[in-house]
Amino acid sequence: MNIQVIRTTQTWQQAGAYYVRIQAMAKQYHITLRREFDEHDAPDTKYIVLTDDDFPVATCRFYPLDAQSAMIGRVVVLPEHRGKGLGKLVIEEAECWLRDLGYSLAVIESRDVAVAFYQKIGYTVTDNHIIHGDTFNCVRMEKRI
Repeated sequence: MNIQVIRTTQTWQQAGAYYVRIQAMAKQYHITLRREFDEHDAPDTKYIVLTDDDFPVATCRFYPLDAQSAMIGRVVVLPEHRGKGLGKLVIEEAECWLRDLGYSLAVIESRDVAVAFYQKIGYTVTDNHIIHGDTFNCVRMEKRI
């Protein structure tokens, strides 16, 4: 693997994030584009894109919740690249960028089936209430960064 980390600043880089999301989520789970791309996919939204030999293979986005905390979401790794540590890497890169921007708390609404993954990388469940989304059930988790 020849992994490169991109903190997106240009449209063509954001297109890599959108590609991964369309291929790994919208297509796999039959999520319409209108549901996959929401109000948080805005020009000032920050995206991390991981490429392997210049091909996008993993992504996440984040946006501020308040002055100290930000929501990390749409964490996606292409199916054929899962199990290689890319999910952990994309989250770590988002956390690093958040720290650089002055945030101290990362928040994730994890799919219920991924809670153990986020716990392994330091996130804790903050509310046992299940968030029933259009597509997945989620659990709110946080981590001091």
